[in-house]
Amino acid sequence: MDFLKTITDWIKEALIGGIMSNFQGMFDEVNTKVVQLADQVGETPQSWNAGVFNMVKGLSDTVIIPIAGIILTFVVCYELIQMIIDRNNMHNLDTFDIFKWILKTFVAVMILTHTFDIVMAVFELAQHVVNSSGQYVNGNINVDLSQFEDTLQAMEWYVLLGLYLESAILSLAMKAISICIFIVMYGRMLEIYLTVSIAPIPLATMVNKEWGQTGQKYLKGLFALAFQGFLIIVCVAVYAALLVGIVDSGGVQSAIWTCIGYTVLLCFTLFKTGSLSKSLFS
Repeated sequence: MDFLKTITDWIKEALIGGIMSNFQGMFDEVNTKVVQLADQVGETPQSWNAGVFNMVKGLSDTVIIPIAGIILTFVVCYELIQMIIDRNNMHNLDTFDIFKWILKTFVAVMILTHTFDIVMAVFELAQHVVNSSGQYVNGNINVDLSQFEDTLQAMEWYVLLGLYLESAILSLAMKAISICIFIVMYGRMLEIYLTVSIAPIPLATMVNKEWGQTGQKYLKGLFALAFQGFLIIVCVAVYAALLVGIVDSGGVQSAIWTCIGYTVLLCFTLFKTGSLSKSLFS
């Protein structure tokens, strides 16, 4: 009997150690991913990958800007013709109208020649917001697991075996979180580079009342992409706050499945941040 008790105690200690290790490893991985996420979301397209950014900028300067210049020429000519027609074929045309057209043309050329400065200003603004909110996501999720260990000591080995398997599933869920964060981050940055590469064309229409809606929608989409990073930070901050309270969720098994539920919810929410940001910016 003593031999069986010794074996049973050894199995219990091994299972308890494995369960606690899974939990502690989970929080360590979450802390790591939170820090990485906060750092990457706070970067501009240029600082995230300078090589890709320079390639996109080069393509835009050599391929897209000439097309945007043609569109801009059409837009300002259309603006001039429309102004002449509206003023009774120049019979009611004032000198100020000509000056206003010249000024709008000058502004349109300035916008086109400084397209990337405008785009980078949007992302610099978003980066400032994200970095300012980074104090709430510090990658320091500390959970007191001593209550778990005390509860585990009172359980039978076969119950602990089930909990160990459940905690192993939780560890796999953390791996899924890592994959989701990777997909969201790299997918967002790829979308940003694609959007930035075509920037001169929609911005070339900004000065015209009728065609300007194209440029306005583009800028709204650009702001949506930039501030999606802030929504991602909020999601992770809420997730981290929820994890801290799982100790009081009513037992070890309840805590495990609560944590899995939070993890699934975070994955779903991260994928929704893009559409949510676009809807907020119309």
